Amino acid sequence: MAATAATGRGMAAVRSLTRLLHSRLPVLVGGPQQLSCFHTSTSLEAKNWERKNLQVFPPQLPDEPRRPAEVFHSRRQIKYSKDKMWYLAKMIMGMSIDQAVAQLEFNDKKGARIMKEVLLEAQEKAVKNHNVEYKSNLYVAESYSGKGKYLKRIRYHGRGMFGIMEKVYCNYFVKLVEGSPPKTEEKTSFDQAKEYVERLKNRTIIHSL
Repeated sequence: MAATAATGRGMAAVRSLTRLLHSRLPVLVGGPQQLSCFHTSTSLEAKNWERKNLQVFPPQLPDEPRRPAEVFHSRRQIKYSKDKMWYLAKMIMGMSIDQAVAQLEFNDKKGARIMKEVLLEAQEKAVKNHNVEYKSNLYVAESYSGKGKYLKRIRYHGRGMFGIMEKVYCNYFVKLVEGSPPKTEEKTSFDQAKEYVERLKNRTIIHSL
């Protein structure tokens, strides 16, 4: 009798658990849900920057110069400030890949270590997927950071009060182009002053005579 009663209670528990799972199943299957303090309107798996790698160009004519390879790479949701990352991104823009890696190697910032990893990943992708013969024959054409998904949390204060703090994240985007970096035209301070005066002369002042 005791064994029969225990078996009956076990079967009842299994049936109640099954009903609970069936009632929760539409919620689990129905896609991403709005979580507390977390913005889910945009998917974190969006790869718009990497989709540029799939662009197909028309065949070139025999007398046309060879089109250089372009590699787009990024890393998202980095636990770092976008403003701090921006300074490092602008520092390496226009450098060759070896020079950029060397500059980041001797920088003690957290963002420099992450940026170096992204550059090496993009360099490896260029050799494997984009038929780049020499991995050193690349330069950083574009490099910038953007705002990631911020998480809001509560910071508790005294006397029952509280504030809102943000867990900041950023995204980093880089574009490598095959070839040597373009030469930048060096301007003297006098040339820059002349350009500034010309811009002042050619400007348009709204609601003026």
